[in-house]
Amino acid sequence: MNALLRILAWVLAVALVLLPVVAVLNGWIAGSRWPMRHLVVTGEFRQVSDARIRSVVLPKVQKGFFAVDLPGIRTALAALPWVQKVEVRKRWPDRLEVALVEHRPMARWGADRMLSERGDIFPAPAGSHDRLPLFEGPDDHAAELMAFHSQARPLFLAAGLQVRRVRLSTRGSWNLLLSDDTEIEVGRGEPALRLARFARLLPRLEDSNGHIARADLRYTNGFALVWRGVAAASVGAASVGAASAAISPVKAPPVAAKAAPTAATTQAHT
Repeated sequence: MNALLRILAWVLAVALVLLPVVAVLNGWIAGSRWPMRHLVVTGEFRQVSDARIRSVVLPKVQKGFFAVDLPGIRTALAALPWVQKVEVRKRWPDRLEVALVEHRPMARWGADRMLSERGDIFPAPAGSHDRLPLFEGPDDHAAELMAFHSQARPLFLAAGLQVRRVRLSTRGSWNLLLSDDTEIEVGRGEPALRLARFARLLPRLEDSNGHIARADLRYTNGFALVWRGVAAASVGAASVGAASAAISPVKAPPVAAKAAPTAATTQAHT
């Protein structure tokens, strides 16, 4: 009996010691005695505001320093739009530190996602950047689309044009859309070389013949062009020969223009 009483006494003593500790750690008592007074947010961010961060953090620090739920705060902040990475820690006696890294978008990805500069695909927040180029392709080829865009973009800057869309098919074929609505079917084999050759020739082609609606570069010795707003009959062998000469000193054979309802199609040879 005495042994049982001693055990009960020890249990009661331990409970009396641990219960206040548990109560403090859970914020049941003494939360006002060790309040969190300072929130420090670091990081370069443009989309997530300080007010939005505080609205997430403040409700979760009301029970005092010891009861702050760091994993809960981290999860809530990571769920905010644009947030790529977040770290949260507390420092005695009343300081909470938040380090936040935003996604920095470089392109839209499909209909409802975006691609960051690091190559991460993330959900597109409401009101996201519609002026960014559109990338379309398999998710596991994001790095390839980024690389091809970086190669294609400077080729058209001299002409005052931007690459509005980059598309990579499941078969590996490339397609571009420029800011003046010129569509370029680049194809698969040596796409960078084909595109560079076409970009060098583009100003001369448009100066001579008008605006190009579509260019098909998937030819071994040249490319096919569809002109916008030019009558088919007005595109003759002479203009084709001039375009071909700009590509290569080899003289091009005459090519007949094929009539189209609203545009003219011309095939240039090297």
